[in-house]
Amino acid sequence: MPTGVALRDPRQRLFDAAERVLLRAGAAGLTSRAVTEEAGVAKGVLHRHFADFDDFLAELVLDRIARVGAQATALRNAAGTGAVVDNLTDALITLLEPVMVGIVVLVVARDELRARLRRAGTARFPLVGEGTAMIADYLTAERGLGRIAADADVDALAPTLIGAAHLLFTEWKGSAPETGAVRKVVTTVLAGAIR
Repeated sequence: MPTGVALRDPRQRLFDAAERVLLRAGAAGLTSRAVTEEAGVAKGVLHRHFADFDDFLAELVLDRIARVGAQATALRNAAGTGAVVDNLTDALITLLEPVMVGIVVLVVARDELRARLRRAGTARFPLVGEGTAMIADYLTAERGLGRIAADADVDALAPTLIGAAHLLFTEWKGSAPETGAVRKVVTTVLAGAIR
C-alpha cells in the first residue's frame, strides 16, 4: 500500500485480516507480518494503531469478548421463548464458530497475551469464561421461569455445556459440526434439568 493513502477503519481491517490468517494458518501462523500482508498494508500501520503485536492481539480478543457480550444479551432475552435446547444449540454454534475456536487456541498459546487480557479484566480463561457466564445466565433465567428444574446446578451445567461443545467443535477443522451433533450434546448435558 503506498504511503499517504488513508485507510478506512484500519483497526477493523487488521482484525479481519488476522481472523483470515488464523483460519488459514492457525495460531502459530498468526504473525504481524502475516496480518499486514493479508490486510494489504505496510507493517507500520499495525504499529501506528497498537503498541505492539500482543497489544493488537489483546484488542482482537477484547473485540470478540464484546461480541460475546452482545450474544449474551440476546440469549438472555430469549429466555421463555422457543425450546431451551434449541436456544442453547444456536447459541453454542454462534459462540464456537471457527474463528472463536482459533482465538481460544491463540490465547492458550501466548502467555503475554493472557497476562494482558487478565489486566484488562477478562475472565480467567478469556472467551471461554465469558461464554460460560453467558450460558449460566441464560440457564438461571430459564430456571426462574420454571423451564429448568429448580434444583438444577447452572454453575455446573454451564461449563459442562461449554466444555463438551468446545471439544466437539475442535474436531471440525474450519467449519462447525452438524447442528444435530451440537443438539445431542445439549440434550445429553441437560437431560435431568429440562422441564
